[in-house]
Amino acid sequence: MKEKIKQSLSQLKTTLPALFLAFNDRETPILAKILAFLTIAYALSPIDLIPDFIPVLGYLNDAVILPLLAALSIKLIPQPVWKRCLEKSRGMWEQGKPKKWYYALPIIIFWLLIIWLIAKAVISTNDSKINS
Repeated sequence: MKEKIKQSLSQLKTTLPALFLAFNDRETPILAKILAFLTIAYALSPIDLIPDFIPVLGYLNDAVILPLLAALSIKLIPQPVWKRCLEKSRGMWEQGKPKKWYYALPIIIFWLLIIWLIAKAVISTNDSKINS
């Protein structure tokens, strides 16, 4: 069981970039795109369903939920699209760094949007307190 978990986690190094490529592929169905986005966002998010500081469950959460989300996403992606994206993803990384920096742009834009929404909410709360 422990080896199977290690294997599925090591496969995520190629699976997650391939899911990102499939998310951007025109032939990927919309439901698969939504699930692929959720999988990538969950993998990159610092917020987990069960926080990592909770012994065993925190890390088991990542070891179970992330591979399950990835497997479900892959199941919804047509096989030819998945094979093409998986092949491309194997060449995306050089020495632990992405070859092309712009692969990170959607994630950067996502987090900038979240920060902007939080800042906007805080500012509007402060404005309403001042006007009261």
